[in-house]
Amino acid sequence: MAERLGDRAIRFPRPQTSARAIVSAVRAWPGVVDVVVARDTVAAYFDREPQIDPANIAALACANEPVEPVRDVELRVIYDGVDLEHVARATSLGARDIAKLHASATYVVEMMGFAPGFAYMSGLDERLQLPRRETPRERVPAGSLAIADAFTAIYPFESPGGWHIIGRVVGVRMFDARGPLLRLGDRVRFVS
Repeated sequence: MAERLGDRAIRFPRPQTSARAIVSAVRAWPGVVDVVVARDTVAAYFDREPQIDPANIAALACANEPVEPVRDVELRVIYDGVDLEHVARATSLGARDIAKLHASATYVVEMMGFAPGFAYMSGLDERLQLPRRETPRERVPAGSLAIADAFTAIYPFESPGGWHIIGRVVGVRMFDARGPLLRLGDRVRFVS
């Protein structure tokens, strides 16, 4: 069931399909100017008052992937984060094991948010899944590689943050004048 967000947007439960397919299908609706996919919901923003069609929302469960191919992105990382020892204690794994386990997965960008270029990537091994920090930091350096819940992410800018910092990416900027480095659906691998 969709709910209105002001006079030019709606929000509805996220169907069990890829974020890329959802965004592609919703952008084809008349008047849509932006789509935001979150973990459990989707928001569609319109250039006029939206006409909510429950059939369009229901059809998203079978939405096709866009024809644009998924990109494979490899990022160089150094596993030396300030929370690495804490994560080791919380998971009963050694720091090297954490790095090896984290780098052995292929991650998929499922959502964008919190800050421009902040990509929520699924694929984190269950053994590394920890809740967010009890107390967020006021400053997390740009490029910090972090984990929280079922996701891994890279802070694109220096900003506050409550994720566990396990390392840092090197040699790239996660956001610049062209926009974010990562996009929905990208498959991401970390190499050290």
